[in-house]
Amino acid sequence: MDDLVGDSPSPFTVADGLRTGLSRKQLRAGRRWDAPFTGVRLPASSATDLHDRCRALRLMLDDDVAFSHTTALDLLRVERPWTHADDTRLHVVTMRSGDRAERPGVVAHWTRQPFLDTVEIDGLLVTSPAQTFTHVACELRLPDDVVVLGDAMMRRKHRLTSPAELLDISARTHKVKGIVQVRDAIPRMRPNTDSSTETRTRLLLVDAGLPCPRVNEVVLGPDGSYVKRVDLLYREQKVAIEYDGDHHRTDREQWQEDIRRRRLLEALGWTVIVVVAEDLRRPEQLVARVRSALRAASRV
Repeated sequence: MDDLVGDSPSPFTVADGLRTGLSRKQLRAGRRWDAPFTGVRLPASSATDLHDRCRALRLMLDDDVAFSHTTALDLLRVERPWTHADDTRLHVVTMRSGDRAERPGVVAHWTRQPFLDTVEIDGLLVTSPAQTFTHVACELRLPDDVVVLGDAMMRRKHRLTSPAELLDISARTHKVKGIVQVRDAIPRMRPNTDSSTETRTRLLLVDAGLPCPRVNEVVLGPDGSYVKRVDLLYREQKVAIEYDGDHHRTDREQWQEDIRRRRLLEALGWTVIVVVAEDLRRPEQLVARVRSALRAASRV
């Protein structure tokens, strides 16, 4: 009983609560308990916590049912596609159609593939990063959105998979709508990005016919000292492309440090092109700036 009524009790079934001595009146959903699913109770203070909601649903699932799609993205700490940003439902997947958990607020998927790659996160069975990518990417309509999702799963500071793993699982996935577009998009992905806006800037330039810039590489000075890690760069032409996001508005110290290091780049002969959100809404002007810088470098 202490596990159920302590300061931070875990989700539990009503049946377990009754067995420990709690009355039905005490187990009513209200200030103390939330009822995320029929027959399950969760501390009201935890009702919005994703992990606790998943643990509550886990009590009602068969052992081989895994959390998937956008729920898996959240558990893996991967940025969602903009098209899926407002989905608050819990997604699960199973290989057996009879195991689908048909409950309010739950989307139960059934895979016809002969495999389901999973990992464990905080005691929860979750589709693996590559498997999650395939599930979500096949739902995306635009090829660029597929690339953005793939890049997000291979962030410089939070790399969960690789192009080889994504190619492997997409090659093993058959007769699924969207899988051909997913396979075609993988060669356009690049590991080690820091944000989706970097990815979209890169895709914008490549789609305009410019060479693909390198991603998040470090520029060193003549003496081998660190100068700057550049978002996108054409090393041979000494053209650096830097995206200024909201952190430059909210972190004045970081903004000033970036300005200082960009000036160091320019002192070494680099052309620095700063990109802001407005530039992505006027892509032809940004493309013209980069093309002009590359042409000038070639003439030199």
